[in-house]
Amino acid sequence: MEYYNFIKALHLIFVITWFAGLFYIPRLFVYQIEASAKPSPEKEILGKQLGLMAKRLWYIITWPSAILATIFAVWLLVLSPAWLQQGWMHVKLLFVFLLILYHLKTHKIFKQLQNGEVNYTSKFMRIWNEGATIILFSVVFLVILKDSVNWIYGLVGIFALGILLMLGIKLYKRIQDKNPDA
Repeated sequence: MEYYNFIKALHLIFVITWFAGLFYIPRLFVYQIEASAKPSPEKEILGKQLGLMAKRLWYIITWPSAILATIFAVWLLVLSPAWLQQGWMHVKLLFVFLLILYHLKTHKIFKQLQNGEVNYTSKFMRIWNEGATIILFSVVFLVILKDSVNWIYGLVGIFALGILLMLGIKLYKRIQDKNPDA
């Protein structure tokens, strides 16, 4: 148990880098989608560069971080199996499962864009980008507060966060419609 905190620190570091990748990759998707509508040669030049940036981010940072965060999380649970008896941990693991599903769907979108298939709008990708934000907020509050907060307040908070994020996206869209360089 003397190395428990080292494993915990490594888990946290790789969770942070995993989320960094999950926050940035949909932004690259937005740029790739918008670049696909530009005239030649801008379309090809931007598409190639953005595709390369996405590939490096996804395979060098995001996937390895996801794998290492998971390995260290399992290791922590092996060292402290009592955590699995806690109700908040069950909810946290549900959010982790949702995060993995989010990651896998993002991987599917990544593969499509790498193959030149544009199946989503840039507006959809801006909204998709907020999925990781909602999961991050949920997990951090669960881990820090554990059972000290009523679940109803937690649910209301998550919905309020979602509404604020959607309002922010709409506001940004209005600003961008007025000034495309914003």
